Amino acid sequence: MRLKPNGSSFVSKFIFQQKSFGNKPFRLLDIGAGNHSASKTKKLFPLCEYHGVDMEKDYNNSASDFGVMDAFYEMDLTQLDFSTIPNNYFDGIWMVHVIEHLYNGDKVMEQLMPKLKQGGYMYIEYPGKKSMKLPSMYGTLNFKDDPTHVRLYSVEEITDLVSRNGFEVLKSGTRRNPWFIMAMPFRILASVFTGKKIQGNIFWDILGFAEYLWIRKK
Repeated sequence: MRLKPNGSSFVSKFIFQQKSFGNKPFRLLDIGAGNHSASKTKKLFPLCEYHGVDMEKDYNNSASDFGVMDAFYEMDLTQLDFSTIPNNYFDGIWMVHVIEHLYNGDKVMEQLMPKLKQGGYMYIEYPGKKSMKLPSMYGTLNFKDDPTHVRLYSVEEITDLVSRNGFEVLKSGTRRNPWFIMAMPFRILASVFTGKKIQGNIFWDILGFAEYLWIRKK
């Protein structure tokens, strides 16, 4: 599970952590804990008890990242063996650009739900149906640009799944962050002036690449 969340995805997940927990202490199970996610989370939410999950322990993580983690679970999610993760323990479970890499992402979500306490939150984000119709671009703009994407999900499918498992949907739809839409020209210019390739994720918000659900366990 080689996950590569871009900057806008990190911001999106932090926005919904703030909406869920504010400045209160909370226990987080972060599914896809690479790219220094632990350090970035703890910097913004120092009272967070951080538990990370990923297939590869050393995927863009350093000793300082593991130093701020309270626990790390190295596992293949598709095996559906989550016995080492405590039940009824977490205030939040975040899955940001994970399920599209899993052929059984629906089963993974369902098996992780008992880990969440009553009243706990989940945030799920993934490439939506619109991503199949977008042009191909470096850094992923079309779903098929990333060869590790194996399954397309939808708000309707996940809404049905979480509703059957005792969750209420607080907010869902296509992710369109106005700040990233306004920043788009500056990000393009920055790429040009630094000689870097313009990446597809710059256009995610304006073109509606990603869908999300913010849900709460009843």
